[in-house]
Amino acid sequence: MTIPVGTTVTVRVPASSANLGPGFDCVGLALGVWDECTVTVAESGLLVEVEGSGADAVPRDESHLVVRTMVTAWQHLGVPTPAGLHLSATNSVPHGRGMGSSATAIVSGVAAAHALAVRGGVLAAEELDLTAINAIASALEGHPDNASASVFGGATLSVTDAGEPLPRTRTVPLRLHADVEAVVLVPETTLSTHTARSVLPEVVPLATAAANSARTGLLVHALTSAPDLLLAGTADLLHQEARRPSYPHSMALVDALRAEGLAATISGAGPSVLVLTQGDRVADVRRIAEQAAGWQVLTPGVPERGVQLV
Repeated sequence: MTIPVGTTVTVRVPASSANLGPGFDCVGLALGVWDECTVTVAESGLLVEVEGSGADAVPRDESHLVVRTMVTAWQHLGVPTPAGLHLSATNSVPHGRGMGSSATAIVSGVAAAHALAVRGGVLAAEELDLTAINAIASALEGHPDNASASVFGGATLSVTDAGEPLPRTRTVPLRLHADVEAVVLVPETTLSTHTARSVLPEVVPLATAAANSARTGLLVHALTSAPDLLLAGTADLLHQEARRPSYPHSMALVDALRAEGLAATISGAGPSVLVLTQGDRVADVRRIAEQAAGWQVLTPGVPERGVQLV
């Protein structure tokens, strides 16, 4: 059974920041910057329309990430791919800035594919089965930090175990302390995740891994219960220093912010900088960013819900 022609859905998905310092590939935070797309099943052919961030650079054919993701999601769901699709996307999440734009697109594609199959009567489930969407999206993204935050909203901690046909992703929502505020400092330059990951060492000393694990535990406690520990909880020993040559200006800004007691980290693969602070110190973040010059300051908020049907 195929999804009937004319079936349509619109989904909104938030941006995200990953790692938050030591939580490499496992801790994510949703950010209140949203991509939205409408997908309609057509009789035949493919029409892709894109506006907003990255519109001049993304493809308009079957290689578009949302389209590719929908096809793969239907394969995992056992649903035939429709003969025709019309995708209309409006992007607000900056591309190549460490704000999870690829994860946002992947979650959009999985959620749209799932909801279309349910609305079309091909799949018996809730339109937004967040656990199923998270499993597929995390597997396609390759790690669950960004994807899980975009699926569930808020702050998330995820662990992935081997499984068939997909790895098993377990995501625990974290109740973010009410005083924690996220500030994102976005540069004009971009950096691909592939490039950022290519410089990471394949092996780290046991003492480093143990110390970073302890920091991750402290990070979770700081996020949920003790914001005064965020500076210590966001200290990273695994990935940021290895990537310093890839984003020297970002690391210089992180150094300047942390020197003034502000919990600054690289956002995801960079080059944006995430600062987790309390409201009375946002002005300090702005002042330091202005002194560095060339940084857009965003205070997007942290949405409590992730992917949504409009």
